[in-house]
Amino acid sequence: MTLDLHRSALEVAPDLLGALVVVRGPEGEVAVRLTEVEAYEGARDPGSHAYRGPTPRTAPMFAPAGRLYVYFTYGMHWCANVVCGPDGTASAVLLRAGEVVTGLELARSRRPAARRDVDLARGPARLAQALGLTGADSDLVFRRGGRAEVRPPVAAPAEIRTGPRVGVAGPGGDPGEFPWRFWIPGEPTVSTYRPGKARAPRVPGTPGAPRTPDVPGTPARHTGT
Repeated sequence: MTLDLHRSALEVAPDLLGALVVVRGPEGEVAVRLTEVEAYEGARDPGSHAYRGPTPRTAPMFAPAGRLYVYFTYGMHWCANVVCGPDGTASAVLLRAGEVVTGLELARSRRPAARRDVDLARGPARLAQALGLTGADSDLVFRRGGRAEVRPPVAAPAEIRTGPRVGVAGPGGDPGEFPWRFWIPGEPTVSTYRPGKARAPRVPGTPGAPRTPDVPGTPARHTGT
């Protein structure tokens, strides 16, 4: 099975299920078999970081396909995405969850809070941590034998399910308009669905007021792209 990343995120996302994401570093190599992903489509997607155009942080999303977009969320976690689509379209797939199939001991050392191996990469922040990805890897091009690569699945999953994206509030979280989360049913590594929650706007100078989103076009803080 081949994997063409020059298509839209909606086309690429289901084809990434079962694929291997391999990341190498001084400590060794970790590979994760993807079981859950989400598609984000830039200007046509109010849940996307790139909904209102490029920023210095989202620039990798507008670059040619076949690279990483890694962003910081909740002030403490990194999340990783595969950039796809035609150059300049800001199409990307969030890597939500997977099974660690290579480098289990290294992944365990990076994720000491995980009580079970199925939890090592169950969720986008956990997945990025298990792979050892940070903001320094954003815009890194996938290359065979390089620091990071994507290997297509040996065969397509027997069944794929879809639904609303996790933690996306506002129009981008509409389950009828944006059922853009894809997962392999029955996989224990798939994360639990939680809807997004709209946040009250911040009143400048008000102590304890919630922070406004730091991503243009994102109506509420979320784990999406």
